[in-house]
Amino acid sequence: MKKVVMAAMGGTLAGIVATTQFVGPLVAQESARTTNVYEQLDLFGDIFERIRAQYVEEVDAGDLIEAAIDGMLTSLDPHSSYLSPDDAADMRVQTRGEFGGLGIEVTQEEGFVKVVSPIDGTPADDAGIEAGDFITHVDGASVLGLTLDEAVDMMRGPVGSEIIITVVREGEADPFDVSIIRDTIKLTAVRTRLQGDAVVLRVTTFNDQTYINLEEGLAEQIEAAGGIDNVEGIVLDLRNNPGGLLNQAIRVSDAFLEKGEIVSTRGRNPEDGDRFNATPGDLAQGKPIVVLINGGSASASEIVAGALQDHRRAIVVGTKSFGKGSVQTVMPLRGDGAMRLTTARYYTPSGRSIQALGVSPDIVVAQPRRAEASAEDEEESNVFSRSEADLRGSLDNDSLSEDEVQQIEADRAKAEAAAALREEDYQLAYAIDILKGLTALQPSKD
Repeated sequence: MKKVVMAAMGGTLAGIVATTQFVGPLVAQESARTTNVYEQLDLFGDIFERIRAQYVEEVDAGDLIEAAIDGMLTSLDPHSSYLSPDDAADMRVQTRGEFGGLGIEVTQEEGFVKVVSPIDGTPADDAGIEAGDFITHVDGASVLGLTLDEAVDMMRGPVGSEIIITVVREGEADPFDVSIIRDTIKLTAVRTRLQGDAVVLRVTTFNDQTYINLEEGLAEQIEAAGGIDNVEGIVLDLRNNPGGLLNQAIRVSDAFLEKGEIVSTRGRNPEDGDRFNATPGDLAQGKPIVVLINGGSASASEIVAGALQDHRRAIVVGTKSFGKGSVQTVMPLRGDGAMRLTTARYYTPSGRSIQALGVSPDIVVAQPRRAEASAEDEEESNVFSRSEADLRGSLDNDSLSEDEVQQIEADRAKAEAAAALREEDYQLAYAIDILKGLTALQPSKD
């Protein structure tokens, strides 16, 4: 027994000796790294002073420092940046749902400004700006070589003023100019309506009001339908939703999940990770859900789509989402500025990262471009729209009661409304067709 103990002690002592032998080189490496950092800071100071003393024009020292900080942050990834006091104030206003501008969420790709998505009902949306568009010029001035913040600054201006942006769009042979009148952007986080027997929840952004708007809007539409038993299902429309607040994405996901993980975040250190779980309660009361996404669905939208998809709570329809799977933390700085820093990646309940890959829909459905119909086409289509009932002196149908005839006419009106919706919004019509199929497959309560 003594031999065993001695052997164990010998191993421990050997480990101590080996560790001691490596302490010297490790300390030396850390010291060298620290020295190198101080040398680089000294270099920065030298360059700063030379610019102040020798640049062709006098420059503001504060502007130089801010530019250096912003350059340091933007070199990390497209979403980390420095927010000046004015920018930080603007960001706080935006999360409350009202701000001035064009109404587009943008990122930067290959030096150009890329539209993540236009926001519903804004000047950019009304002007026909689409997700995936590249903005190459603003009022004739190129944005190539500018930082994203600099390009965004060029697009800012007084409410009511005009801006001309030059757009490059896939499928278009040449760049083209778009005129937009700047306006105050008032975001309605959630718009709700009944489409036939389906409730459509159009979520445009994830700000402070999103969950409250969704909960209230869904309750109103269920009441308008005469109760949940009269609702076929829910379409959660996240198309062109650029994201927003993480906590709101979690609450919206939780609204339709009874249990299980919604999303997890993992930072540089394992102990910094978080895991968010659903709580009991389903606002849809088990009714089928279809989630609509496209290339303009990003960040918080992808968290919701990924969570509902992984739990098989919803069928995801549309096209691949944007693929922003990182979390930014806004950290206040002295002088009322702030720093937006990427601090974590997020993962769906199945453990997949969406970063750069996006959410793949269960059913891929592209939105066809609408073709302009000529007056001649409309007139020609109306020529053959008459039926037997339109003919003078036609016989009545004697096999149906008046109530049965009214029911047939009501069903026909629904079918015609569905056909009209396909012309207006093919993806939404497809989603509602899926809900009809899922409802038909559900067992009867009788």
